[in-house]
Amino acid sequence: MAGAFALAIGIAIQNLPEGAIISMPLKSEGMSKSKAFLYGTLSGIVEPIGAVITLLITGTIQAVLPYLLSFAAGAMIYVVVEELIPESQDGEHSNIGTIGFAIGFIIMMILDVALG
Repeated sequence: MAGAFALAIGIAIQNLPEGAIISMPLKSEGMSKSKAFLYGTLSGIVEPIGAVITLLITGTIQAVLPYLLSFAAGAMIYVVVEELIPESQDGEHSNIGTIGFAIGFIIMMILDVALG
């Protein structure tokens, strides 16, 4: 049960900024708050769909699952390094992105140690 709870917390921590990353630029470009929120929410709809598909085919792809998960992690790291970090350093308040990154890293390390 603790493992499922830890996983749920990790997913929630990841999903909140993901929705904001979609919603905030849409709102700043003139889209209504409700429509921007809807698009941000819909950006996460692929996760439960992907989870169901993965549960259905896990038995047949169990041998290559570590490689697929490694590829997914590498793709996420690539996007962060290529897109998010350079963009966070633009503008006059570039230190906010660095501080946010550090705080997020600290939170994830605390959760990793606490929830194991």
